[in-house]
Amino acid sequence: MAKGSVVLVAHNSSGWIESCLQALCAESEWEIVLIDNASSDDTRERITRFADRVRITANDQNRGFAGAVNQAVKLATGSVIVALNPDAVPQQGALDCLAGILDTTTGAAGGMLLDQQGQPQLGFQVRRFPTLASALCEVLLLNRVWPANPWNSRYRCLDLDYSHGQEVDQPAGAALAFRRDAWEQAGGLDELFYPVWFEDVDFCRRLRQLQWRIVYCPEAVFRHAGGHSVSRLSFCERQHYWYANLLRYFRKHHGRVAVVLLRVGIAFGMMLRSLAALCGAMPESVKRLPAIRTYAAVTWRYAIRGAAPPRAALPLLEGSSALRR
Repeated sequence: MAKGSVVLVAHNSSGWIESCLQALCAESEWEIVLIDNASSDDTRERITRFADRVRITANDQNRGFAGAVNQAVKLATGSVIVALNPDAVPQQGALDCLAGILDTTTGAAGGMLLDQQGQPQLGFQVRRFPTLASALCEVLLLNRVWPANPWNSRYRCLDLDYSHGQEVDQPAGAALAFRRDAWEQAGGLDELFYPVWFEDVDFCRRLRQLQWRIVYCPEAVFRHAGGHSVSRLSFCERQHYWYANLLRYFRKHHGRVAVVLLRVGIAFGMMLRSLAALCGAMPESVKRLPAIRTYAAVTWRYAIRGAAPPRAALPLLEGSSALRR
């Protein structure tokens, strides 16, 4: 009998998927379920080499990260699930460690994520739930000019001792273990967080509201590259999807006043970004005028009109590389 099920969502993940699957196949007591979310590179060719060990489903359309995770969990048979990104490679014993922590009161757990130099990904692997203050620090560019501000430091858990296991708000979705009954009680991941961003934060928050504990386990180690699919999104897509899903999260978990203040903050933040673009403070890969047009569109859609479900942003992005994670 399997100890649990690992569920992976791949989208144009050819650079990482084989290393991840090779490590997972060494865990003989774990079931592996993989959803290919309409990859356009050679991901499908690479994963078919593991078909005798991995249960593979290929989607014709990208269902988004939340939709594909829900799909994979329904196909899996384990009572313990580890949702894993293709660029998160488990080290020996990591899966067993996470599974051993989950019990009748602990519904989810995350481990230590190491970058390619072997350093902990501080500020990413564990975070507290977003507050209005922490969100405003991000949208108003305060985090760019003063990264160590107290609101950002608290949100990114820079005050924690990562050498010790402890209860936390939100482990990174790149390597998140959870009990199936906790997932069912929460209703799975919210697929309206499309195609990516804040679906894992929302899921953990709903688990906490249901009185499930969420813990961090430093003994469960994963090598994590990070952002391998998000980096394929265009500049325009990243702006629209991130702000749409940020506002969706605040509409679900914060009051109307907080949402209004956040929308005002987004408007001012877009003005600051436009001024920065005019001054040439943009990456070389991002052209000045298209960036300003994107900032204006984000202001109109999310600050002035208010956030629509993320899928409604797709007509704005027609002709771009939309529907990628």
